[in-house]
Amino acid sequence: MPTSPDRPATGASPGPASAAVRPTFVRVDLDAVRANYAAVARHVSGPNAPLVIAVVKANAYGHGAVPVARALEQAGAAMLACADIEEAVTLRGGGIRAPILVFGALGISDLDGVFTHGLTPTVSSPFAARALGDAAARRGATVSCHLKIDTGMNRLGFRFDNLGHTMRDVLGRRGLEIGAAYTHFATADEPAHPLFDLQRKRFDESLRRLAGMGIRPALRHAANSAALLRGRDTWYDAVRPGLLLYGLVPPGVEASVPVAPAMTMRSRVVAVKGMRAGETTGYGARAPVDRPATIAVVPAGYADGLDVRMAGRGSVLVRGRRAPVVGAVSMDSITVDVTGLDVSPGDEVVLVGEQSGRRIGAGEIAAALGTVPHEVLCRTGSRIVRTYAGGSEPASEPASQHGAGARAARAAPK
Repeated sequence: MPTSPDRPATGASPGPASAAVRPTFVRVDLDAVRANYAAVARHVSGPNAPLVIAVVKANAYGHGAVPVARALEQAGAAMLACADIEEAVTLRGGGIRAPILVFGALGISDLDGVFTHGLTPTVSSPFAARALGDAAARRGATVSCHLKIDTGMNRLGFRFDNLGHTMRDVLGRRGLEIGAAYTHFATADEPAHPLFDLQRKRFDESLRRLAGMGIRPALRHAANSAALLRGRDTWYDAVRPGLLLYGLVPPGVEASVPVAPAMTMRSRVVAVKGMRAGETTGYGARAPVDRPATIAVVPAGYADGLDVRMAGRGSVLVRGRRAPVVGAVSMDSITVDVTGLDVSPGDEVVLVGEQSGRRIGAGEIAAALGTVPHEVLCRTGSRIVRTYAGGSEPASEPASQHGAGARAARAAPK
């Protein structure tokens, strides 16, 4: 991790050392985010290199949408992508000027934001095509959109095998310009699954069908982080890395891009106490200890994003050693077994990250819980202050401010 100090923004909450801030906080290394972007760009470089669409949905995978988006914009991202219009409005309210692709389905109430904030919407159904085209026509405007093709994920998108029927609502619709076509892989992180290659072939065939209808988008894209690591035949004209930008390689895929985790979550021991053999700690009185034990209380719980399944499966780092989580994960705290360690209140605890040469990563936590690293990152709680290192502008903000920022941007006079 960089040694530069965390610097709060003017008027924002002070840094994690301040008594005004809870002991549990996240530190995001924006230099690492930029370096990860550069590593992805190098990986896909060469003749006809694809553009890089940087995915910052879900509050930039829990890292903080605006600071991360600003870092990626500075790094050269051709476009940013988020889940819905509210996320995109938050970015615009934070001063982000790069093109923003909105992945999610469009509702009628969402459409004003597309025009007011200069967003690039996804059209994934005949309804969306009609609603967006009509909204553009009423404004005397033309909006460029990305057409989503469902090649096997069976969520959003025009079905690959029904384009002849569903494209009738798109072809020649006034106010609507198809700037790109894309799809999304269901099994990119499962190399042995046959659906991956089948989806790629279906997408290629869909592009040929669209061309036969006179739709020839300037951009074609399909590859998320896992897919772009699997080969050039998924790169097309643009790639859409998400997890790689935050320093994690998708499980099940070879780590061919050198990336470094950008997030560290730390806390402090607030109490240390002894337990006698046969006693338990926490709700449910589970897992009695079979020997005298020493436990430490850490003020981080499921309200901060820790999974309740960490009990008996997860660990934290204290004094450079792993301390297993024992007892139930509570809303505001966990207890960890520090038997044999010289631990005192105030000692640093690392929940995600590195301490004294040892590391606990989001990938390890996800594997222990039977989930994906994306979830571990995105669960980072709304009350946790994010502090930033490596930014051109100092930043420190609680995640709970993001929704308010979006609402304020929407309400601002135009």
